[in-house]
Amino acid sequence: MRGAHETDVVVIGAGQAGLSAAYFLRRAGLRDGRGFVVLDRGRRPGGAWQHRWPTLRMNRVHGVHDLPGLKLAEIPEAARKEWPAAEVMAAYFERYERTFDLPVRRPVDVRSVRRCPDGRFLVETTGETWLARGIINATGTWDKPFWPYYPGRDTFLGRQLHTADYPGPAPFAGEHVVVVGGGTSAVQLLVEIAEVADGTTWVTRRPPVFHEGEFTPEYGRAVVAEVERRVREGKPPRSVVSVTGLTLTPEVRAAREAGVLTRHPMFERITPHGVRWADGREQYADVILWATGFRAALDHLAPLRLRGSGGGIRMDGTRVVGVPGLHLVGYGPSASTVGASRAGRAAVRGLLAELEHEDSGGTGPGDTTQSADPAT
Repeated sequence: MRGAHETDVVVIGAGQAGLSAAYFLRRAGLRDGRGFVVLDRGRRPGGAWQHRWPTLRMNRVHGVHDLPGLKLAEIPEAARKEWPAAEVMAAYFERYERTFDLPVRRPVDVRSVRRCPDGRFLVETTGETWLARGIINATGTWDKPFWPYYPGRDTFLGRQLHTADYPGPAPFAGEHVVVVGGGTSAVQLLVEIAEVADGTTWVTRRPPVFHEGEFTPEYGRAVVAEVERRVREGKPPRSVVSVTGLTLTPEVRAAREAGVLTRHPMFERITPHGVRWADGREQYADVILWATGFRAALDHLAPLRLRGSGGGIRMDGTRVVGVPGLHLVGYGPSASTVGASRAGRAAVRGLLAELEHEDSGGTGPGDTTQSADPAT
């Protein structure tokens, strides 16, 4: 592993939240090298968007918010409506990085972040290391699909896959598909698959709640505030979608009327040929599709011991309480396009204030008694 580079700020991840943070760092006057760097594990721009399923078109995506300083609307309208979202958003992110000359390095896989005895952070990647005074972590959730365990899962003779691996509806033609999950992705995939499958069964832990009204910016901010309340208390964050409910678009309304979105409670176990409920009822399945969401991709921060006894990370805005110089964006209230850009700006403002206070001879806000990691 090559020797350590030195910089003031390392941004980890170049999705929407990470690019927003990089934009505001650039506006604050930080330049390449000693200023800041963005480390992204992707091979090309686009963040999690580049991995979305190929049949997700822009006209089916709701709640996409512009990155600061460059409107998505500058992409031709026809492309924004009909092209695959993965292509449109990847092109948008690539143009954004070029427009603002953001110092993104890829592909770089960050393996760990540790506290050094001098108070800086040591960022270890597969090929080199970085020493930084501050970290803005923007790794999101896409790299950690959540697979819940149910008895018998390993005995199932059909196919199991997660939303992260969804290839489009064609491979499910003529099959019966059990879709597990109550989020927007589950609904979108059900609508697609139902057109080609022999049958579908929708299973959720809780009855779905459909949102009738328009998803306004004011409503989005209220939702973000509710998620933020939980992380301030150190609780594991709920997803933004779990608070908003499901948007009742004309397409979704039609699917409900056609019986595609008839919800069933969670099954008790998985059998070799399907799923079984506690009352003995069984459903044959060729495929189980787990649309069960994602968890925050924070394994590389494990050496900092961030999680409390309840499994959450106590936050004050974007700042991790008790770890000066560490800010999380794309976590909790900013784990969606609703709050990502705003969080990037807040993280930069907060982190630069900490560094300025440190330069002036102070110790920075928050608890500065965090012990150095003995491994460094």
